Amino acid sequence: MTNIFVDATMPDDQRRQSLYDGALFLYSPTPSVQALVAFARQLIEEAFRPYDPRTAQFELPVERYVDILAKLKPFFIHHPRSKELVGGILREVGCDPELTYFDVPRLRSATSNDYLTTGIAFAFHPHRDTWYSAPPCQLNWWLPVYDITPDNGLAFHPRYFDEAIKNGSRNYDYYEWNRTSRASAAQHIKTDTRVQPKPEQDIALDPQLRFVAPSGGVTIFSAAHLHSSVPNTSGLTRFSIDFRTVHVADVGGRRGAVNLDSESTGTNLRDFLRVSDLARLPEEMVAPYDQGSVPQDHLIYQPTIVPRATGDLAADVAQESV
Repeated sequence: MTNIFVDATMPDDQRRQSLYDGALFLYSPTPSVQALVAFARQLIEEAFRPYDPRTAQFELPVERYVDILAKLKPFFIHHPRSKELVGGILREVGCDPELTYFDVPRLRSATSNDYLTTGIAFAFHPHRDTWYSAPPCQLNWWLPVYDITPDNGLAFHPRYFDEAIKNGSRNYDYYEWNRTSRASAAQHIKTDTRVQPKPEQDIALDPQLRFVAPSGGVTIFSAAHLHSSVPNTSGLTRFSIDFRTVHVADVGGRRGAVNLDSESTGTNLRDFLRVSDLARLPEEMVAPYDQGSVPQDHLIYQPTIVPRATGDLAADVAQESV
């Protein structure tokens, strides 16, 4: 049975343990979530002007669409305002800012009718984030930027929380992903040849859970939960934001969900920033999560451009092209 908590007020320690046990938590929009959504909408609508971003795919050639996303997404992801607002969200739902670490919030897009499902708008197959070198204590936070429908959101496949799946995670190394694949997403338009862990057996997608949240409604789940992008047949592009958190005590104590089937190497833990001051986790705490040899570089992904706190999208795109 998968327990589902709505606007729960339990302490963070108890919530994290429930999540590690397979529970799902849903929260109504908080002030910081609403501000993050408003910021994302501002950037999205500026980037796609004069078109409605949710239907722009029907007006633009796919190459132009990819070009817009290739500038929009890194700008949002690495903007200081995005990090500031994620910190506000975590404080508002009871996370200790001295003990909680987060990674940068990703802006995702899922177009309708198979317009673009690869690369920078990758439609995720059923997967666990632990297959992608996430630690067992990682928690995922997901929220739609615009209202969603049952036909363009996220699906959970709870049967597999306690059931191992044969998968390709043994071929995935986080540092190699940083070195060769992370920055090349916009180059994959028709097909996506990057190595990504997938099930290597038939998966029963049903029963599945789809939460139809309003704009800014937050879903929290363990990195060990099997989940996927719902095939978008809604006629509207879905824009969403997700970020991840870890608690320093759980990292140090090797606590979290049970690892049933991940064989990936490397770790994403060096990406995480402390809510209070954006400091990274101590290296001596991260090193035990490494498997095999550790390269000297590409341990942390470095964006090609970091937006200025006082800049705007147009100005930073112009700066990038210089």
